[in-house]
Amino acid sequence: MTEQIEFRIRRQDGPGTAPYWQVFRVPWRPGHNVVSALMVLRENPVTTAGERVQPVAWEFNCMEEVCGACSMMVNGVPRQGCAALIDELEQPIVLEPLAKFPVVRDLMVDRSAIFATLQQVKAWIEIDGAWSTHRGAPLISPQAWRENYHYSQCMSCGCCLAACPQYGPGSDFVGPNVLAQVRLMNAHPTGRFNRPERLHAIMAEGGLSDCGNAQNCVRVCPKDIPLTTAIGELGREVTLQLARDLFGKS
Repeated sequence: MTEQIEFRIRRQDGPGTAPYWQVFRVPWRPGHNVVSALMVLRENPVTTAGERVQPVAWEFNCMEEVCGACSMMVNGVPRQGCAALIDELEQPIVLEPLAKFPVVRDLMVDRSAIFATLQQVKAWIEIDGAWSTHRGAPLISPQAWRENYHYSQCMSCGCCLAACPQYGPGSDFVGPNVLAQVRLMNAHPTGRFNRPERLHAIMAEGGLSDCGNAQNCVRVCPKDIPLTTAIGELGREVTLQLARDLFGKS
């Protein structure tokens, strides 16, 4: 008998509609990951009950764990579908849309809240005028470059937010990914010019103080970004910023 892969998939026809479950089987093949197996399922979307249905909707792009598009819940854990190897997963493989985000359809979710919070904290570098300010490109030491590189790998996949007990509907918490980007931008020689503005953003409601230190975020981050380290460093930064605000020191 040919080996098969069994999926139990939570489906939803659109925003606001009731979710339901369907079970599928596809032929096993060496090297399959969740996304490649879903691509096979798309060619012949027939349930184990023999019903031909609409293909399962999900997102993917790079297939190299770089873009963050294929985030989903795999056996109850938020992760990248392209990096979830079939041979390492317990079957039936349960697939659900990424937790904490509005469902668009099936495994597709709306992650626009991530980018809204990045805008909220100005998670970018203002480069206008950098030449006249620095007389050329700002210099970064090799040690600082290595430390910053960890945070630059964030792909806004949303896995840390799905695992964070403080993030979600009814909460204003910006999330660990956004806090890590504040740390990254504040460490940049040009980004430091806007450091007080970013710190004030995370000192407000929904900011740093809303973190409950559950540390779920570092456990599920596909890139092993030291999110809690960033949060700890920001704790010191906001304390110093508060002192500057109170006593008027630069």
